[in-house]
Amino acid sequence: MGSMGFHSISRILVLVFCVKISVSIDTIYPNQFLRDGDVLLSKNETFAFGFFTPNNSSSRRYVGVWYNKVIEKNIVWVANRENPINNTSGVLSVDQWGNLLLYDANRSTLVWSANVSSKSSHIQLLDSGNLVLVEENSTLYVWQSFDHPTDTMLSGMKIGLDRKTGENRFLTSWRSSNDPGQGDYMFELDLSGSLQFVLYKGSTRLWRTPPWPWLLPALFLRGNSFRYFYFFSNNQDGVLYSYASDDSSVPTRLVVDDSGYVSWYMWNERDNRWNSIWSAPEDICDEYRHCGAYSICAPSATIMFECSCLPGFEPKSPRDWHLRDGSGGCARKQNISLCGNGEGFLKVERVKLPDTSLVGATKFVNSLECRQQCLRNCSCTAYATALGDQKENVCLMWFGELMDMRPEPEWGTDLFVRVDSITLAENEKKNKGFLSKKELLVISFSIDGVLLTLFLMVVCVRLIRRKKLKVNRDKHRPLVHIMKSKLRSSQENSNASGSQESSVHVPFYDFTTIIAATNNFASTNKLGHGGFGSVFKVRSTTEWCGDCCKRLSKDSGQGLEEFKNEVMLMAQLQHKNLVKLLGYCIEKDEKILVYEYLPNKSLDNFIFDEEKKLELNWRKRHEIIVGIAKGMVYLHQDSRLKIIHRDLKASNILLDNKLNPKISDFGIAKICGGEHSQANTRRIVGTYGYMSPEYVIFGNFSTKSDVFSFGVLLLEIISGKRNNVDYQNHPSLNLIGFVWELWKQDKALEIIDSSLEEPGFSYEALRCIQVGLLCVQECAADRPAMSEVVFMLGNNTSLPSPKQPAFLLRRSSSNLDKLTNRLGELCTAREVSITVFEGR
Repeated sequence: MGSMGFHSISRILVLVFCVKISVSIDTIYPNQFLRDGDVLLSKNETFAFGFFTPNNSSSRRYVGVWYNKVIEKNIVWVANRENPINNTSGVLSVDQWGNLLLYDANRSTLVWSANVSSKSSHIQLLDSGNLVLVEENSTLYVWQSFDHPTDTMLSGMKIGLDRKTGENRFLTSWRSSNDPGQGDYMFELDLSGSLQFVLYKGSTRLWRTPPWPWLLPALFLRGNSFRYFYFFSNNQDGVLYSYASDDSSVPTRLVVDDSGYVSWYMWNERDNRWNSIWSAPEDICDEYRHCGAYSICAPSATIMFECSCLPGFEPKSPRDWHLRDGSGGCARKQNISLCGNGEGFLKVERVKLPDTSLVGATKFVNSLECRQQCLRNCSCTAYATALGDQKENVCLMWFGELMDMRPEPEWGTDLFVRVDSITLAENEKKNKGFLSKKELLVISFSIDGVLLTLFLMVVCVRLIRRKKLKVNRDKHRPLVHIMKSKLRSSQENSNASGSQESSVHVPFYDFTTIIAATNNFASTNKLGHGGFGSVFKVRSTTEWCGDCCKRLSKDSGQGLEEFKNEVMLMAQLQHKNLVKLLGYCIEKDEKILVYEYLPNKSLDNFIFDEEKKLELNWRKRHEIIVGIAKGMVYLHQDSRLKIIHRDLKASNILLDNKLNPKISDFGIAKICGGEHSQANTRRIVGTYGYMSPEYVIFGNFSTKSDVFSFGVLLLEIISGKRNNVDYQNHPSLNLIGFVWELWKQDKALEIIDSSLEEPGFSYEALRCIQVGLLCVQECAADRPAMSEVVFMLGNNTSLPSPKQPAFLLRRSSSNLDKLTNRLGELCTAREVSITVFEGR
């Protein structure tokens, strides 16, 4: 008999005659096995190892490691991520040669192997989450799961280049939440130049960390007080990085998810959930090459463009920059040689240092030596100095383009950029002052007469103009001053309380400026019209190129109070999923808001249009749902004040050029102070079909009212149908009632938009439908908070069963009466006294 036949028979005998192991041990010895249904626990039962199905989405079975002491089953390592078993017949064992093998016992097929060359004595699951094969007659590891990471990095795991094996260890995302196969996103240690971590999509760079030497806040901990230590080695063993926390009993994990984010989580035992303490990319300036070469990207809270050129440089394409496209970058102003022609360096203070793919790092004695080394090399474009791990000085020098910089006042490093002699002289002249005191005195006296004349002319013109417009000016001027005063007061209070958010400033514009920018509200510039009024595109010849104006109609339901409310709120809100307010105008009966221009208009133009909805595949719809949810979390929880939107619907969700969602229209939003979570109003405002029952019937509104609206919107996005429509088989049902009937019959997937034809998303869509039904439950107390909604959308935990939703029947008044009585019984909230803060 051949050796292959002997091995096959031996392996079968092992599977047939071996004894099942206990679930309480952490070790498997030869001739023992782990079959589907068994679980191997680490010594302190911190981690478990066994068979699992992702999200219970199919019959595909995988072998992996997960946290055992947390409620959620978070998979941290997968063995057979590319080769699942399609039934529950899987068996894992250590064979007589000391190799770890995974079989499909029904077919006696080898599914996965550790493929070790040295003989091992047993396999063991450690409390660190590391699965190891221990060498025979030794304590050394011949194989360990930490050397083969998937999408998660744990404390003690090392990523980087292992020079002994020649392997480069990095993290790769899952393909989707129910498919652990290798996805599109990769997070690895870039070994070219000075070391830095880079997030890729395929071969395209999406985001990167600052380069080594790393400052503590720069890696994974920006804005958090949780203590963290990193370990870095560059020797004959390899270039490897690992981390550890100051409290090993607190579970932590670094994850690259299937949506392209790198997130660091810490387990919150009190709330029984994972808290995301850091995530990237964070904003538009985290996008790699967003502003091109030789530029700095600074997220702006005002009308200003986020991209700016380094000293001595100017936009390579002024037209593109005027159109707010900085991807082309900058070029030197002076076309002269920078080699021995009197050039020097200008300091750019506290920035995230440029991409170090083309950089040299050397140890030196002082910063002057680093400067001289860069100056002697004609290819050196910039240098920086930093303190290394061993407290030695490190000189970083760049050779080539300076790419991907942003201001970082808290932890950034000073960068010294090489500039020509002309730029250097201009800068020195500017700093020293280009005129003497005597020259300034002569010039000041000579222009006094001119200034006085101009001043008198301006006063006369203003007096004449004020007299003509006195009635209308007197009506609205106090409001303008009050709003400006409130904005200043809000900023001062924010600074006094130690807020870390960006400073707010919303410019006030004259009506004549608005008329010029919109060509007197020409119909050719009109983008759309609604109950509030019309939206106009700003002409490309103005300073606001790329913006738009919302001109409120005189007959609009949004009066002065709503207008004032929207300006006051939007001045203080800054989030990537909220529309940015750039300015406002009040003159005569005109009330105008200046917003950033979003070319794809509103979400309802897509999901309810038979042709445009084809542009929204399932992945894009899911990203839109998650983006809206994150924006609502910011309003409810993360902004300075708790904001209740009260009018969340498809037409108030705008889409940018990449179809990313931005929440708009805060005219009827309310600010709840402190810990207040509920308020009452006698004036019911909003859009029927999206308003929660307790708001419509009792006038009670809270953050759970927005949750209800979000649930309706989520179901509309999935189904491509409006909530307020009739259904042929059930003419009395709206969308919520129709979905609920299908859910009870286990037919909820029938509601999915027929234009979504791509395979493999049915489980994720069913999960979203369940989340939507949880959001529209009758009782507000039963609905999840928006932070919980984001967690449920982004994690694979089990979800509670939804209770009966509200507003099932659209036309039966008797049923509405029953619903009213039921709400009164189930959801009677204790009365609270609340002060609603408004701009005055």
